[in-house]
Amino acid sequence: MAYDKELAQRLDEYFAENNDAESKKMFGGLCYLIRHHMCVGIVGDSLMARVGPKAYESCLKQKHVREMDFTGKAMKGMVFVAAKGIESDAELYKWVSICESFVKSLPPKT
Repeated sequence: MAYDKELAQRLDEYFAENNDAESKKMFGGLCYLIRHHMCVGIVGDSLMARVGPKAYESCLKQKHVREMDFTGKAMKGMVFVAAKGIESDAELYKWVSICESFVKSLPPKT
């Protein structure tokens, strides 16, 4: 599956100064990891956001957000944000910030 190259460029710019971040092709799209934990990704033109279990329900109530059902079953703690919900950098960065906060709360991977 192809992913939105413009969205990838915007995320590259966001993570440019973060030495703990890396991008990797996964899930048929492109994912961004922080300290080896998946943070956000791009599937088609949607943002795949790892918001964590505590923020999950409140995030689902936001406009342009739906369950991440990549495997046919909803994955708790992960949502898709449609392109309409991340049109501006402020909207995109708000979502990335939520995901970053969750991922940074996880124990380091060895």
